[in-house]
Amino acid sequence: MTRKLKLQVQITVNGFVAKPGGELDWMTWNWSDDIKAYVTDITNSMDTVILGRKLAEGFIPYWADVKANPDHPENEAGKIFTDTPKIVFSKTLTKSLWDNTTVVNGELVSEIKKLKDASGKSIFVYGGAEFVSSLIKENLIDEYYLFVNPVAIKEGLTIFDKIPDMKKLDLIESKSFDCGINLLCYKVGAD
Repeated sequence: MTRKLKLQVQITVNGFVAKPGGELDWMTWNWSDDIKAYVTDITNSMDTVILGRKLAEGFIPYWADVKANPDHPENEAGKIFTDTPKIVFSKTLTKSLWDNTTVVNGELVSEIKKLKDASGKSIFVYGGAEFVSSLIKENLIDEYYLFVNPVAIKEGLTIFDKIPDMKKLDLIESKSFDCGINLLCYKVGAD
């Protein structure tokens, strides 16, 4: 059985995942207990994280610092993200700068297919925008966990800018959280 590649991303109501310069100041940072529990549950269904190099440079050190601080409110998440094997796709890095992380320079489609064909739990991708856009373009993502923040921004980065025409998605779950974020979870539908 093939492992699923699942995208988990924060998004605005008008479809942006970051401001033009990558700023995330629009995100709802004060999460309610219900969304924390939900994200913990889905995070426990993975055993691999894939990232583009640009996101990895902030993501990996951030969660390592969180794990190193037992008093940090996100310490448990820091442990998960630090201890879970990570694969960073890069055209420029030749070796990993981080513990528990492998750098892959190969062709995206074949490398992702190898990961999906390996045994294990789900694979999660968290961004960034350009990397996720490439995965979407190549039809490599199986499920989309879109955490829609209650905000619209004038302009920004999108992840759906490289689709060839139309992508059919089937809604498999929707959920509202106390902090105002709404989840829309889709699986790839028939084209």
